[in-house]
Amino acid sequence: MAGHSQWKNIMYRKSRQDAARSRRFTRLLREVQVAARLGAPDPAHNPRLRAAIQAARAANVPKDNIERAIRKGQGGEGEALEEVRYEGYGPGGVAIIVEALTDNRNRTAAEIRAAFSKYGGSLGESGSVSYQFQRVGQIRYPASAADEETMLEAAVEAGAEDVESGEAGHVVYCAPEQLAAVREALEHRFGPPLEAALAWIPRATVPIEGAKAESLFKLLEVLDDNDDVQRVVANFEVAEELLERLG
Repeated sequence: MAGHSQWKNIMYRKSRQDAARSRRFTRLLREVQVAARLGAPDPAHNPRLRAAIQAARAANVPKDNIERAIRKGQGGEGEALEEVRYEGYGPGGVAIIVEALTDNRNRTAAEIRAAFSKYGGSLGESGSVSYQFQRVGQIRYPASAADEETMLEAAVEAGAEDVESGEAGHVVYCAPEQLAAVREALEHRFGPPLEAALAWIPRATVPIEGAKAESLFKLLEVLDDNDDVQRVVANFEVAEELLERLG
């Protein structure tokens, strides 16, 4: 089972669902705030802000919270958040990318480095592992939005490169520079997506098991718990039975 698509499933199986929900709200609102600060104030002319608002709504973030985050970003209030990316290797040679929004690069870097070191990993330089991933636009729809054939046809017409459909829903992939155009075309036909964002997809996965898998999952959990971290991507492959046991 590939790590890039299944890691979050583990997190949501844990008993700390309330804390996880709170962290997710915070991350979504931070993205709204940054998107409002960096682009046009009108979501219709700011694709990143529009996608951030849609993702927050899909996660049931209260409307007042979303509007407050937009005002903070447009008014320059609150934290001066900066986008940073960390790359490194975890146990078993698993490549890991950590994306964060922080108001203190030194603090966040120290915390991320300490986590890697504690669990048998090593933090590298920018670009040290990202070449092992493909940068893509990723758009998610629930399975109820359309049947597999209809979604595939619409995605191809919109300029997408690939579609994965299953019981969990549809995932549409496109070139990064085509994300806004493909999202808008699909939204016109199926309504707002659950998510539309840039993503990292492993070009190949690394099998991992035993004690190394346990250490890797502890590292991923600590990284995911960090308040500054927005998302964590890893290129591991793990057996389903081990995934269930560790989860």
